[in-house]
Amino acid sequence: MDRLPDVRGRLTEGAPLAPLVWFKAGGAAQWLFEPKDADDLAEFLRGLDPAVPVMALGLGSNLIVRDGGVPGVVVRLGKAFAQVQRLDATTLRCGGGASGILVSSTARDAGIGGVEFLRSIPGTVGGFVRMNGGAYGREVKDVLVECDVVLRSGERRTLSLADLGYTYRHSELPAGAVVIAATFRGHPAEPAAIGAEMDRIAAEREASQPLRSKTGGSTFKNPPGHKAWALVDAAGCRGLRRGEAQVSEKHCNFLLNLGGASAADIEALGEEVRDRVKAHAGVTLEWEIQRVGEFPSRSREGIGEGLSAGDVASNQALPQPLPQAGGEL
Repeated sequence: MDRLPDVRGRLTEGAPLAPLVWFKAGGAAQWLFEPKDADDLAEFLRGLDPAVPVMALGLGSNLIVRDGGVPGVVVRLGKAFAQVQRLDATTLRCGGGASGILVSSTARDAGIGGVEFLRSIPGTVGGFVRMNGGAYGREVKDVLVECDVVLRSGERRTLSLADLGYTYRHSELPAGAVVIAATFRGHPAEPAAIGAEMDRIAAEREASQPLRSKTGGSTFKNPPGHKAWALVDAAGCRGLRRGEAQVSEKHCNFLLNLGGASAADIEALGEEVRDRVKAHAGVTLEWEIQRVGEFPSRSREGIGEGLSAGDVASNQALPQPLPQAGGEL
């Protein structure tokens, strides 16, 4: 990290990440890189010491940044990567930094149905491609044709749907890869009908989720045969607090920062919820929120096993922005 490659974009040392994530908590990036374009990103990664970790940050919605910060380089895609254009009657080409709202709105205006569900995913294309984001019965794997990535080596590559090995909220995207664009395919539909479905989704989310709070979206994956929120509720965790971190009373698969919560408070609360659900129902909840970076030794208490310092999760992501770590939601 003593000598970083030259860039045409912006490279900032010690950049605070809390303002860039929805929880508004956590530490700083050792370096934050906002590339000017795809060539700038590729050239930088090609010249960067392979030992330096790289994490891509999207809207930061589905992310806990630990209080010790993120070592290495955090890549954040800006306006140059946020374009969406119609290719034909059913296909959109979307930059990795474009939001789900922009993608679905562009599809509506172009008369392309089938991607309305992206309206409800608070992240960027890079994040929900990495995590196979989904909602309301559909997932990215249902609409993705291919995606363009810059690998950690700086090589640019186009990956097909089959290459990504999608499962529930998971892909086989290479570690350290940054999604710079994706192609989605829907079907012809009337813009008015598409807009009505988007409005329905927006209204349902507003009624059932704490969207106006400092939150990270859905915290835990739905285990087979269960709804995560129902397990959390049955274990008596609705409204549970740890410092200024709280399990939402409106939707108990959401964690909230009530004001001054640290990332350690939020993560420890999530681990307490997992412990209570395991004790009550015998089900081990898996985190859906990405947890990245390091935490100070004083923050380890109550965090749980498997969360060692230096652990950097993979997330692009994910409003997320999502991040895309190691390689966002």
